[in-house]
Amino acid sequence: MRTSEIIRKTAETDISLKLNIDGKGISTVKTGCGFLDHMITLFASHGRFDIALTCDGDTEVDYHHTAEDIGIVLGAAFKEALGNKKGIIRYGNMILPMDESLILSAIDFSGRSYLGYSLDIPTEKVGDFDTELCEEFWLAFVRQAECTLHIRQLAGANSHHIIEGAFKSVARAIRAAVKVDAEFAD
Repeated sequence: MRTSEIIRKTAETDISLKLNIDGKGISTVKTGCGFLDHMITLFASHGRFDIALTCDGDTEVDYHHTAEDIGIVLGAAFKEALGNKKGIIRYGNMILPMDESLILSAIDFSGRSYLGYSLDIPTEKVGDFDTELCEEFWLAFVRQAECTLHIRQLAGANSHHIIEGAFKSVARAIRAAVKVDAEFAD
């Protein structure tokens, strides 16, 4: 079973994450940020990843450290759970409609970190979540997972839908990329 457990404590955050790549999409998420909880819950569901995540962060300041550090921990968890990556398909992509938004995601678990990010989020906040933190989250994720990830907005006007479409699209692209195929096991 491809699982990982990461605990990370810094001056700003205290995070505990359990990941099962081959799960059923079950999650318990408590980050201190309702919108981020919603996004990671959807990420788990659409990727069929089991995720247990708690974060105690300096949310009295803002959600920057919480979002970035969770991206770091989630990326590290995928890297650890995938191990030597033997047998995985490696590449995955998804074009996902979320109401008026349309998001393309493509991933390669190449061992090289790169984020191609092109989301045009029209508002600065969704609730009390700074929308610029979406990019910070994914940048932290790719650096730790050591993958190449492209996220492109093809259409969209609603900030919530654009970000939600991105989390769902990336989850489904990852789900495709981490599948084991016997032809790739040699």
